[in-house]
Amino acid sequence: MDDVLAAVGPRLRQIRKQRQCTLSELSRRTGISVSTLSRLEGGQRRPSLELLLPIAQAHQVPLDELVGAPKVGDPRVRLEPVQYGDNTVVPLTRRPGGLQAYKMVIPPRGEPDPRTHEGYEWLYVLNGRLRLVLAEHDVVLGPGEAAEFDTRQPHWFGSADDSPAEILSLFGPQGERMHVRARPRKSAED
Repeated sequence: MDDVLAAVGPRLRQIRKQRQCTLSELSRRTGISVSTLSRLEGGQRRPSLELLLPIAQAHQVPLDELVGAPKVGDPRVRLEPVQYGDNTVVPLTRRPGGLQAYKMVIPPRGEPDPRTHEGYEWLYVLNGRLRLVLAEHDVVLGPGEAAEFDTRQPHWFGSADDSPAEILSLFGPQGERMHVRARPRKSAED
């Protein structure tokens, strides 16, 4: 970190000179005193966001360029599928605890074997048909359909056909529920 911060001053000077800008001109454009800018470029002043943001704006460069941030690289998220029994599960969240999101591929299964556990689940069918047995309910959900339930109720789900069903699952291990925003009500004037 110290090496990164030490390189900021020379980089600031280099960018300013490439733009043929004087310290006085940069001071006028940023509102930062000439002495502060000089100390910043010389490494006698530690860079801060309060100083770097106006300089980046004045030079019209991203903040990353001022601090020499490493290139981001490939933006694709590479998720590793995990096998849980006969399910293929791709975790979409990485933080422990709280609400978790998964993409699941659910194969055809035998007879339902409902189970219970702590939590709350929301399912959305992406592809295929999903059979959901929930307490006394036995329903088949198609693409675009969703279900939500307290997992303390006996439940089971599997593909309703000979091909796998793909679903998104949001699961709250402590019974956290999803928050869905409702459409605003029409006023009497509408």
